[in-house]
Amino acid sequence: MTGEGFLAFAGVAALGILSLSLLLATIRVVLGPTLTDRVVGLDMLVMVAMGIMAVIGIRTGFTLYLDIAIALGLVGFLATVAFARFVMSRRYEAEFVSRDERGIYREKHND
Repeated sequence: MTGEGFLAFAGVAALGILSLSLLLATIRVVLGPTLTDRVVGLDMLVMVAMGIMAVIGIRTGFTLYLDIAIALGLVGFLATVAFARFVMSRRYEAEFVSRDERGIYREKHND
């Protein structure tokens, strides 16, 4: 097997494995029982999409795909941080504000 043949086989195998993981991550996003499972599934979808773009970039020789994958990784990171802040704000609301008997965590209104 030559180097080009091995690279072609490795590219096809990588795309097959990444496609399978894309399907499994999509199932996790759709069927995830909690919001946290869905956030992790979306993060996994971003990482798999980055992998697919990297493999396609290697197979075609266009380095633009790698730049797009890096940009997608940055956007995915920011989305994960935003989702984490949203989940933490909901958890804060559920744990502290709703069970606050003395009114410490509630917003004070100056009427």
